[in-house]
Amino acid sequence: MTDRTTIVAPSILASDFSRLGEEVARITQAGADWIHCDVMDGHFVDNISFGSAFVEAASKHTDRHVDVHLMIERPDHYFPRYTSFSDSITVHLEAQHDVRATLRAIRDAGCSAGLAISPPTSLEGVIPHLGEFDTLLVMTVNPGFGGQPFLEAMLDKVRQAEELRLKHGLSYNIQVDGGINPATALASREAGANVLVAGTSVFKAADAAAEILALRGQA
Repeated sequence: MTDRTTIVAPSILASDFSRLGEEVARITQAGADWIHCDVMDGHFVDNISFGSAFVEAASKHTDRHVDVHLMIERPDHYFPRYTSFSDSITVHLEAQHDVRATLRAIRDAGCSAGLAISPPTSLEGVIPHLGEFDTLLVMTVNPGFGGQPFLEAMLDKVRQAEELRLKHGLSYNIQVDGGINPATALASREAGANVLVAGTSVFKAADAAAEILALRGQA
């Protein structure tokens, strides 16, 4: 595994929406590195979460990196609504869009570009886009709902992503999302991941700061 700083990105999908500002501020103070925002449209995944106004509201309560994950059918159409208050925007390889053009447009808008793949998708599909994204998100659950168990088979995909990164001399982040807790975080870090998206384990923890340290392996 390449020696890289671990980034913990709590997902506001697991927050108390009725206290959004307080929740984002609390997690920021607890030591979150990024604030992860899971946007779902009810088409690409079988759930509806929130949209750009909600993410913008959340962004006003943190000074951390705002990381938007678009689990939507037409990310090319909707991503411009997020660029003014987001630092990175991730789109899915499987969605209906010109992947190369969308990644380029996200970067041109001043945001870091991420490319996500769902569990059934082979890593081979990202190879034509090497160099076009700043973060590769390997979903470790099937996208759509929080609180799902971690799919250990996805660790092989994380290892492959690390091998590709080294082979091509690239520096993209490898992000994992789904079922992340201190144990699965350790396995993910050992496989090569350096960005950990954790929802329930952080927002529902009795001590969010201690949980974030545990995810980094610093407890």
